[in-house]
Amino acid sequence: MRSAKEQGRLGGRSFSASVLGARTLRFSARMEEQWLRKLQWLLAPSIGDVTFAVRSSLAAGLSLLIAMWMELDSPQWAPLTVWVVAQSSRGESLSKARWRIAGTVLGGVVAIALIAAFPQAPGLFFCVLAFWIGFCCGWATFLESYRAYGLVLTGFTSAIVATGAIARPDDVFNVAIARGTYIVLGVVCEAVLAMLFLPYIQEQARKNLDTRLEGALTAVTGLVQDLMAGKADAQAHAQVLTTLVSANSRIEFDALEIGGRTHIADHARAALSCMMVMLARARSLSLLGRMECCEADEPVPGALMADYDRARAHILAAEHPIRGDHFRFHMSSRRHALESVENGIRACAGILGSWLVWEVTAWPSGAGFVSFVALVYGLLATRENPIVASASFFKGACWCAGVAGVYTLLVLPKVTTPEMLLMVLMVPMTVGGLAARHAATAGYAFSFNMFFPVLLGPRNDGRYDEQTFFNGALCFLLAVLFVGWTYRIVLPFRVDSHMRRTEQWRQKRLRALAGPGNRMTVQQWLAESSDSLVRILRNAQAVPASLRLTYMQNQLRQASMGMGLIAIRNAAQDKKLPLAVRRPLHLFLRKWAQGDPRTDFWNHQMQNWVIRQQRKAGGPYVQDELEKVQVMLKIIAVEGASL
Repeated sequence: MRSAKEQGRLGGRSFSASVLGARTLRFSARMEEQWLRKLQWLLAPSIGDVTFAVRSSLAAGLSLLIAMWMELDSPQWAPLTVWVVAQSSRGESLSKARWRIAGTVLGGVVAIALIAAFPQAPGLFFCVLAFWIGFCCGWATFLESYRAYGLVLTGFTSAIVATGAIARPDDVFNVAIARGTYIVLGVVCEAVLAMLFLPYIQEQARKNLDTRLEGALTAVTGLVQDLMAGKADAQAHAQVLTTLVSANSRIEFDALEIGGRTHIADHARAALSCMMVMLARARSLSLLGRMECCEADEPVPGALMADYDRARAHILAAEHPIRGDHFRFHMSSRRHALESVENGIRACAGILGSWLVWEVTAWPSGAGFVSFVALVYGLLATRENPIVASASFFKGACWCAGVAGVYTLLVLPKVTTPEMLLMVLMVPMTVGGLAARHAATAGYAFSFNMFFPVLLGPRNDGRYDEQTFFNGALCFLLAVLFVGWTYRIVLPFRVDSHMRRTEQWRQKRLRALAGPGNRMTVQQWLAESSDSLVRILRNAQAVPASLRLTYMQNQLRQASMGMGLIAIRNAAQDKKLPLAVRRPLHLFLRKWAQGDPRTDFWNHQMQNWVIRQQRKAGGPYVQDELEKVQVMLKIIAVEGASL
């Protein structure tokens, strides 16, 4: 018989074991749930994800088989092109393919010129090549969408063609033609498969554009009502601006999918511009306490109905194009020159550094290393934060090398027909296509999809042996790692310093609005302000929330002040106003443009002067314009006091 003490001790042990078991089960269930959530893109993909992955994989495989059937010397470059131009929407693919072909042609021409100009001077050749690539990467910073990609592509195509012809410079023209053939073949295969998988693309594009514009207008009117009620904050304002900027970036692709010679894109951009103006005015009026309540049948206050009606009219014009319409509208975002210079210096230093590595080590794969470095720079140069992009790119490259190694050593030796080759390649390429549609894995898939066929190196007259594969994979991984480290060492991108630099740049732009020769409109100023704010917030997740909030508030204040300065400048240039009214406005603008520290004093003096002028103004037009000027002066004073 056990004593009561022993029985209690045994009972306590069994109770502890049961508690530990329950905790282990809960931990296992929690881990299983987390992994299922992480792998949801693979285990439970949507129909759209599966369609994109299968379509792109078939196009890549088809381009590879055609390139092998044509007996091209490097058929693996054709599927790389397919994955480069394959995007989630047909409009993006069309835009990227168009600029890719143009960049390839120009890059081939430059490569031929470089080989011809420096046949026996490798040092001078690589210095000029590095400068050219740096120029392309730097100038691409000022461009938008895939225009920037096309210019960057020009640079790294020059490097790939030129380094490929170093050993046989007399064949540089043939190398350039072969490079162009791969590009065109990949673009055509992707386009054909996209047309087969997306038969009703035009109707779907119209629906997407209409939904996007209506959703943006709903978000804007909701924020206006929150501003009226005093419930909106800078975070909510930034979220709506992100919606408007994202919708504006998609308009070009929607218009390409819709096709036809219409001005749908112009009306859509004009509608978004009217929404930005409406938001800025709503914020300014709420600060002044002039926001009146809406009527039962009005979505926005009466003071903003004119902007709302203009936005609604442009949305209707985009939904129902009118024959003979000649309306034009363009919104552009600008970046400061220092970003461009730094981007160009990084690319130039990277190419020179890769050449020095080849020169010092006499590496037999040095030409391939330089080509890979140039290619990776071209793929990452237009990213807003290249350091973050290079980290995920390298992880995807490691996955790519690992899977390609398994295929090279174990799978491809058993493949005897092109059909079998296509079947075995469909599995990893489809998985990569699914990963490309998921935000958390898109960075890894970016490098995996493009370079997987390159590392395999399929050919008609044989296959990669183990030594060739390991040399090529090592060359590729070292090139990606080299680019990532140069981004961290040569003028590294820092979000906090970028925010301070952007803040100073915006202040200079704000002061320049008062200059006599400035022609920037309210729409352009607000579009530039919104794009600048959204680009910063996309990369400022590591910045403390308090600093992000302060930055957002300052950016919104500067946007409102700029709108007020433009309105005052327009009034000062209005010939319908008497000269005695316009001269003091010019004086105030001159003081502002000069950065006079007593701008608050001059603002107060101008408000008193406007009140006196309103009392003796001769007509209703002058009265209305002076009232607008007075409101804008108050907005500038209120916003300036908060900076």
